[in-house]
Amino acid sequence: MRPAPGSPARSLRPGASCGCWRAGVNHAERHGAARRGADAVDAAELVIPRATYRVQLNAGFTFRDATAIVPYLAQLGISHVYCSPYFRARSGSTHGYDVVDHNSFNPEIGERDDFELFVAALRAHGMGHILDIVPNHVGILGADNAWWMDVLENGEASGYAAFFDIDWAPSNPDRAHKVLVPVLADPYGTVLERGELELRFEPHSGSFAVYYRSQRLPLDPRTYPRILDRVAALVANTELENTRRALAELPDRQALAPEQVAERCREKERHKQRLAALAAGNPEVGAAIEAAVRSFGGTAAEPASFDALHELLELQAYHLAYWRVAAEDINYRRFFDVNDLAALRVDNEAVFEVTHRLVLQLIGAGMIDGLRVDHVDGLYDPAGYVRRLQERIGAVTGRRGARALYLVVEKITASFEHLPSDWPVHGETGYRFANVVNRMLVDSATRARMDRVYRAFIDEPLEWRDVAYECQQLVLRRSLASELNVATNQLARIARADRRTRDFTYNGLRTALAEVIACFPVYRTYVAATVADSDRRYIEWAIATARRRHAATEASVFDFVRAALLLELPAPTDELRRRIRAFAMKFQQITAPITGKGIEDTALYRFNRLLSLNEVGGEPGNYGGGVRAFHADAEYRVRHWPHEMLATSTHDTKRSEDVRARLNVLSEMSTPWRDAVRRWSRINRSRKRDLEGRQAPSRNDEYHFYQTLVGTWPLTEPDPAGAAAYCERLAAYMIKAAREAKLRTSWTESDAPYEEALLQFVRSALEPRDNNLFLGDFIEFQRPVARFGLLNSLSQTLCKLTAPGVPDIYQGNEIWDFSLVDPDNRRAVDYRRRRALLAELQHGDPGTAPRALAQRMEDGRAKLLLTWKTLQLRRAHPQLFRDGDYRRLRVRGVRAPHLCAFARRWRQQSLVVVAPRLYRRLLGDEGALPLGEAVWGETLIELPREERSRATYRGVLDGAQLSPVRQGESVGVLAAQALAEFPVALLACGCDAPDADPDGATPHAAA
Repeated sequence: MRPAPGSPARSLRPGASCGCWRAGVNHAERHGAARRGADAVDAAELVIPRATYRVQLNAGFTFRDATAIVPYLAQLGISHVYCSPYFRARSGSTHGYDVVDHNSFNPEIGERDDFELFVAALRAHGMGHILDIVPNHVGILGADNAWWMDVLENGEASGYAAFFDIDWAPSNPDRAHKVLVPVLADPYGTVLERGELELRFEPHSGSFAVYYRSQRLPLDPRTYPRILDRVAALVANTELENTRRALAELPDRQALAPEQVAERCREKERHKQRLAALAAGNPEVGAAIEAAVRSFGGTAAEPASFDALHELLELQAYHLAYWRVAAEDINYRRFFDVNDLAALRVDNEAVFEVTHRLVLQLIGAGMIDGLRVDHVDGLYDPAGYVRRLQERIGAVTGRRGARALYLVVEKITASFEHLPSDWPVHGETGYRFANVVNRMLVDSATRARMDRVYRAFIDEPLEWRDVAYECQQLVLRRSLASELNVATNQLARIARADRRTRDFTYNGLRTALAEVIACFPVYRTYVAATVADSDRRYIEWAIATARRRHAATEASVFDFVRAALLLELPAPTDELRRRIRAFAMKFQQITAPITGKGIEDTALYRFNRLLSLNEVGGEPGNYGGGVRAFHADAEYRVRHWPHEMLATSTHDTKRSEDVRARLNVLSEMSTPWRDAVRRWSRINRSRKRDLEGRQAPSRNDEYHFYQTLVGTWPLTEPDPAGAAAYCERLAAYMIKAAREAKLRTSWTESDAPYEEALLQFVRSALEPRDNNLFLGDFIEFQRPVARFGLLNSLSQTLCKLTAPGVPDIYQGNEIWDFSLVDPDNRRAVDYRRRRALLAELQHGDPGTAPRALAQRMEDGRAKLLLTWKTLQLRRAHPQLFRDGDYRRLRVRGVRAPHLCAFARRWRQQSLVVVAPRLYRRLLGDEGALPLGEAVWGETLIELPREERSRATYRGVLDGAQLSPVRQGESVGVLAAQALAEFPVALLACGCDAPDADPDGATPHAAA
């Protein structure tokens, strides 16, 4: 239970005591709740975050919990808390993306007062916050969404019908003017005749509704007379009869003239209130209504007894159906294939205004400093949406310019693709950076060897490109077939309008569209009134690839699809031109979810060569990237998107940053890895089961398991309870991974014997027994991999904190975190421990010197030291990081391939960043740290010419003073000196004194 307002806060997350929450509130109150803090900026200025910290808000981590950690985050150096959605979501939501009301706070997270105290605490510490908003869809399950309830009650005549993307004229004429409601666990007839559909009268509102478990299905008031006729047979009442007659005379759901819709809306509510008053004021009528309602309930042994309820349901604005029907017949747009997340039409100005009322109010009041837009590619016109959003923000804040607020969009871009340059945003949310920096830590020279190891183990010659194509085709055949059907219907109607294309068959067009979608090289294009050159390239690419893959389809059909997508079809009428453009725009909305579902939720669980590459926005076929690719990406970003968010772990990543960093080490040891998995498979052979001639688990799932074990094994030996908890985490993850792969089991077609065999395999392999040969061998192999993985993590963290952009830290990842995909990465964070570790570093306790921390990295203080020190530098010199340029630095010497080095410069301030890589190749299996001359020899990090006259650089992490040295014609910093005390180095020059106005929010002129 939540405490009542004003009562002491309950125990928060581990370590987030009620005292900390009160301390944050008291600090805010002392400085004045309305005040924005000493370092806050004027409301008219655009705020660029210095560093963000993502928190997942829900019933288990509320506004009060978030308030409790504000002082800690301020000490760490964070400028903005980055919040998951906190508007009202479905009851019990753990993530907030199933919003049901955009204009109220989620009471499970906190009330308005709790929110304002959170904001006040942030302002008192010179901080702000960014909100993750969800414009694409809303939650519709149960009875929480008033808009959806109104649509189910009134169909096309609902005032909210235009809010949703519903096809009221589907290809099946029996479903015309109805919305499919696929909520039943079994086929409709079975559910009906088992008596699981219950008609109820709701006396408080005078409404009738059918309930299926927690799902409310309101009845059309015009059909109430079907029930009231039975009431009238039990009791005579003039008022009742007048109400029955008035309800029968309501305008029909297809009467869509504005005055008819208004009349229906007004009169239905008036008559329902009459009915409620009648039932409450006349016990005889109330009893008769309840008796009539009961009469619609049947008897399981008599199927015909359910006829009346069936006939009543057939009259409604919805078609109640088995959930499996949705894959082919659903007629409303969803988020991916999630039936209970219905898409909104925010391209409709009225929908935009009502769904953004509260967020704009909060922005105008200076309570929100930035937004993250979820799933922007799901929108009809993403560019138009972000332009309108910025315009409305400019209107409420008084800021001028296209970019009135810090705004980032969740957008997956391919390695060869870039965010459209004319969008008024500040960049993406960090997936691109996460993949670029991750690939830098992979040994690209071992690709062929790792291919051979993987293929030999699974005994199958998998290629990423083919796996991706097959998975997208699978999604098109199964979970998103209905989306393809809708697009095909649109295209077929266009084809029939021209005598040269009218003979194209529905199946031929559907096949061609499926091929083009499966071959699409990017998530989506952005064709609107015109076609950009980049969009033309991607469409041409998809068409050409589809032709090669499916030569059996007539070439003219592909030509027709191409012309439609490029808006090049001949169109003699305005109406046909409108339909062609509508098809092209709608087509773009479905490629993103199909690619996402096919790649992110399927292919990434099938192609298991090196799991660190299987990340959201990643391309597992792109093995490694090297230092050059990292520099090229940073150089592009500093020119075009200098304030883009940089992430390495998020709420959506498949593995945490530290898991990926550890798995990357396997790329440096292909032969030992090959020998290990062969050995483990022989040891574990007896743990497998034979299921009708097939091994369980499969070789592919087994390979996935070994990598997952390597990536997540605890740094210190867990106690029995910890070992058991870890085993269950792995077991749950492996079931999820197997279901996502959709090869031997799936979410929709679960194979219980296979899943049981997989669970037993995991639990047996991890059983802590003395005679468990596998576990002992595994731990011995994993130990050095883990050590090199920690070093990789430090390099990755330093790059994120210093490269162009705004670094984001996912909750808890300021120290080591070895989490897997959700829900594993949404477990409670122990903030008490993190605060204690930070206090040790701040106080300079014995054993916190950089070298000492590097020698004992298991406790996480090494990563925390790096994070804290670098964020303090960002706090003291925000302009260096916000506006500074980026220079790749040449490295000379035999160890040069093991270093990524770059410089940041702003006026007289400069930084040199030194991030080693490929540690296992560098050090072998020895336990030595990568420090000093013994490792780095005469390796030189060359300085740019304008930096060569600098007298000294200061080591930000260790305080050492370094002077540039000359080697022949080169002048630079010796790696042995830079990396004498700690595995990574951050060198500063001209940064001894903080900027004149170091701030917590970094105001910046609007672009």
